[in-house]
Amino acid sequence: MPIDPYILLLLGTVGLAALFPARGPAADVASGASTAAVALLFFLYGARLSTREALDGLRHWRLHVTVLACTFLVFPLLGLAARGLVPVILTHPLYQGLLFLTLVPSTVQSSIAFTSMARGNVPAAICAGSFSSLVGIVATPLLAASLLGGSGGGFSAGSLLKIVLQLLVPFLAGQLLRRWIGGFVTRHKQVLALVDRGSILLVVYTAFSAGMVQGIWHQVSPVRLGALAVVEAVILAVMLLLTWYGGKALGFARADRIAIQFAGSKKSLAAGLPMASVLFGAQAALAVLPLMLFHQMQLIVCAVIAKRRAREAAEVTAPEPAATTRTVVGTGTRSG
Repeated sequence: MPIDPYILLLLGTVGLAALFPARGPAADVASGASTAAVALLFFLYGARLSTREALDGLRHWRLHVTVLACTFLVFPLLGLAARGLVPVILTHPLYQGLLFLTLVPSTVQSSIAFTSMARGNVPAAICAGSFSSLVGIVATPLLAASLLGGSGGGFSAGSLLKIVLQLLVPFLAGQLLRRWIGGFVTRHKQVLALVDRGSILLVVYTAFSAGMVQGIWHQVSPVRLGALAVVEAVILAVMLLLTWYGGKALGFARADRIAIQFAGSKKSLAAGLPMASVLFGAQAALAVLPLMLFHQMQLIVCAVIAKRRAREAAEVTAPEPAATTRTVVGTGTRSG
């Protein structure tokens, strides 16, 4: 089963925050660096997203609308339905993290990778993931503001201004400057990917340090974490089945259904973590825990499904064995 090495780095960062949390002036420095890191992340997101590719993808609008509906409508409805599990199965803070998880946009990289592995429509997966990330910059904070209420991103003038300044403005700046820096971003993709991941690690360290200082980890027990894993597994199973058979009911071709399944059933850790730091502030540690758990779960399950889809496609396209030629031995006529 695939274990994302980045998850190990994230867990290591959580352990570092548990052993050496940032306090006092160090916490202020870490918070300021985290804020700058979030702005840098969304600036790079904007610089990478090709406007031309996005516009070209509009030709496949039915597929993109389907993925967006799964990501920002069906997922949140499942999150709201899980409210009935509080407080018997989930604590209220864990439920808020679970609900936030359902509001996060879809992934780009892993959706493309699994779609390609399963022999699906890769260009559609690229556009669907990009559209989801773009819409999520606005939709995720607004949905969180309306559904999470006063705790963690309550909708107010201050929170709206914070979202605009830390998320939307850097993203738009990256889009505007893409004409001049797009080539540089493309040439140094690997280096900037390290900057991305390093920035997210900083965000995680800051969030979990604040959680340690406030003692919020006393609210979580292994039993509650196990219950959370079961709930997330059910949600993932529902979305995988819905995207696959729903795509069939809507008349999509097999390659498109593969793209819908992988893009419509996943949630982005890279986008969700910095958003949580903006929306939840000091309470971000518990808010991102369900997202980190779901991220690893979706990688394992989708890898298995992608391999199965690839085998199915190979069986469909495999050439039929050549017909064997039978030699019929007849009895000759006797001349006389």
